[in-house]
Amino acid sequence: MESPESTGPKRDSFVEFIYCKGAVTEVLKYGPKDLHTASKGPNPSNTLILIIPGNPGVVGFYETYMWTLYQTFHERFPVWAVSHAGHCMPPETFDLIEDPSVIEKEDVFGLDGQTEHKLAFLRKHVPRGTNLLLIGHSIGCYIILEMMKRDPDLKVLKAVMLFPTIERMALSPQGKCMTPVLCNLRYALYLPIFLLSLLPENLKFNLVRLAMEKMYTLDKSIIPATVSLINVDCAANAMYMASQEMKLVLERDTSTIRQHLSKIFFYYGRKDHWCPVQYYHDIRKDFPEGNILLCERGFRHAFVLDSGEETPVVGLWNSVLPVKLVFS
Repeated sequence: MESPESTGPKRDSFVEFIYCKGAVTEVLKYGPKDLHTASKGPNPSNTLILIIPGNPGVVGFYETYMWTLYQTFHERFPVWAVSHAGHCMPPETFDLIEDPSVIEKEDVFGLDGQTEHKLAFLRKHVPRGTNLLLIGHSIGCYIILEMMKRDPDLKVLKAVMLFPTIERMALSPQGKCMTPVLCNLRYALYLPIFLLSLLPENLKFNLVRLAMEKMYTLDKSIIPATVSLINVDCAANAMYMASQEMKLVLERDTSTIRQHLSKIFFYYGRKDHWCPVQYYHDIRKDFPEGNILLCERGFRHAFVLDSGEETPVVGLWNSVLPVKLVFS
């Protein structure tokens, strides 16, 4: 199911709901809607910029950021974002789950299952020879490393890791606070979320807007994405995945990073409570030749909330991703 977005200058985007690995998945697209068809057209693009989100994996949070990327490259390359399985509120014509047997067998909503979910998406919806610029945010960076390890034939030109939660998540300042909640108490949150979900949509919208008003430069386009999370299924899937992150994201995958170091760009925050600055110093020590930068502009971990148009990557394309070299 596909629908055009019509929010001001971002009217060129399209939202598509599909089933992937048996779970409903939302895909936000700028540029060609079908790469298999576009590859046979008069001016085919053999490059896709694909965003793997953090958690919650709602693509609507990345709309402004994606638009900025799309314009930065003068609309030459499609920019897509694929949600995490089960993190989107499906339209009335969709069920959350297409095939319960696949969900149960492969744990699609878990961290490992989400990695397989992204690989399955690429296999079905992206021509095999397509050049990929993968952009991960937070746990999306961990998923990208896993994708590169599991499918070495992926044509990854660059992997951009924004505020990467790729190690010691439970030991981070935020992890120490959230691990008990996510691993032991998350079920207690289901009832209040369910009660909120019963409210009329306009009231939910206004409540979210009021709750976020303290963010002076808040990007208003994220409000619908936030409202979509007032849904027990979406929230439960996001919290379940987060609980696994606390248990499974332990040691950094040094082997995979070393193997693909020339393709990877890391961008750490100075005041990031999910991946503290010490993690930046540690990885710089282990990979002094790597392209690893520390943010000098004060972007928060959840930069899409208020800095999508000042994306931490756009200002660094010349040094990190030379267009004439990468996209020739």
